Amino acid sequence: MSELEPLLLTGHESDLGGGFIVHRLLPSGKRQRVGPFIFFDHFGPVTHPPEANTDVRPHPHIGLATVTYLFDGAMMHRDSLGSVQRIEPGAINWMSAGRGIVHSERTPDDLRTAPRSSHGLQLWVALPADQEETEPSFSHTGAEQIPEVPLDGAHVRVLVGSAWGATSPVKPNSDTLYLDIRLEPGRTLELPALATEMAVYGVDRPLTLNGEPLPSHTMAVVDGAAQIRNDTDGELRFVVIGGEPLDGERFIWWNFVSSRKERVVQAAQDWDARRFADVPGETERIDLPARRPHWF
Repeated sequence: MSELEPLLLTGHESDLGGGFIVHRLLPSGKRQRVGPFIFFDHFGPVTHPPEANTDVRPHPHIGLATVTYLFDGAMMHRDSLGSVQRIEPGAINWMSAGRGIVHSERTPDDLRTAPRSSHGLQLWVALPADQEETEPSFSHTGAEQIPEVPLDGAHVRVLVGSAWGATSPVKPNSDTLYLDIRLEPGRTLELPALATEMAVYGVDRPLTLNGEPLPSHTMAVVDGAAQIRNDTDGELRFVVIGGEPLDGERFIWWNFVSSRKERVVQAAQDWDARRFADVPGETERIDLPARRPHWF
């Protein structure tokens, strides 16, 4: 593969419990991260029956920010700061774990008695090393606050960062780019080099990237600007992620991210010993996985 050819990541499926399946692109054996993005999960589209239990019980994080974005459905976020926020399509929820936070993600009560749709992305951004031990925080940016840019044959939502003269109000911890783009059939978009590192992910249909086919649910790490064309008979959707490279290596185990192995080990011990703060009103929790990395 030449240096100009994109690195393709096909990902794998992972069961988060209760039959809640996600397609995971990052981290992978070929590439751990793109810019500060160190984790990329795509779930759905799927319709759950009323009896399905897709709740994610309380669990901890350190050293990262979770970025939740829905195309369809809704979920209820609760965390150890006392935040209670319904997440709906088009909004961005940015939860910075810092030195430690606990949260749950559950089906809203009003959706439990009927079939319900679920489709969205959950990404993790690794915090800069000098921000890993900051106080945790939570920020919700409503769909109506996200800037939208109409282009010739394309529609861009600037979720995080700046593009085509628009800047998102979401405040990342480092230089970060996250775009949601819809492209009409038969149209072409010239994607500028908007970030030092950048990747394209096809959400629902195959697209043509620099003249080559890119299947849906596949991530292409691109080198600079790229040309994206829609050769299908319907509108397609893709996202762009990127930013400045991380300031060094990151160690990931379970829900913990850190530039130091010993900090990940300490976080695991803290969760096991119930030293993390509780989520108000929650009594359940997810226990540590039995399998540990060799460096524990």
